[in-house]
Amino acid sequence: DKDKPAMSTAYLGIGSNIDARANIAAGIADLREAFGEVALSPAYRAPAVGFAGNDFINLVARIETRLAPLELRRFLHALEDHHGRRRDVPKYSDRTLDIDILLYDDLYLLSPELEIPRDEILTVAHVLRPLADLAPNLLHPVRRQTISQLWQAFSDQDAGLASIEL
Repeated sequence: DKDKPAMSTAYLGIGSNIDARANIAAGIADLREAFGEVALSPAYRAPAVGFAGNDFINLVARIETRLAPLELRRFLHALEDHHGRRRDVPKYSDRTLDIDILLYDDLYLLSPELEIPRDEILTVAHVLRPLADLAPNLLHPVRRQTISQLWQAFSDQDAGLASIEL
C-alpha cells in the first residue's frame, strides 16, 4: 500500500529499578501488542547512574514500526506513563519503566525533543553492551563503526554489569 509509510527499524533501550522484572515484562508485552515481533538482547543488572538507588535491569529491544520518530517517542512516553513512570521527579531517579529510542534506521536527528542516535550508546555500558549483543554488525549512523567495534573499544566494559535471566 503506497499510502502507508515504510517500515522502519528502531532499537529501544529498556530499563527499570522498581519492581523491575514485572515492569519490564509488562512493557515488552505492550510493545509486542503494538508492534508484533520484538527481538530482545540479554538483560543486565547495572548500578543506578547519577543517583543513589536500587540497581537497574536494562536490555535493548528491536522493533519494526511505521511510526515516525516523534510519534514513536510519544507512544513510548504514554507506555511509560501507563506503567507508573513519574515525570515530577529529578531526571536521575528511580523508574518503573524507562524506554528510550537508541537508533531509528540510520537516522541522525538532533532536536529539543529527541536525539537519534542516543548519546548514551557511546557513553553508557548498560546501553552499549546489550545493543552489541542484539545487533553487533549494525553500523552506528554517525561513528560509521559497528556496534560490536564500539563495544570492543569501550573503556568501561566492567561498569558493574551482570548478565541476568529475565
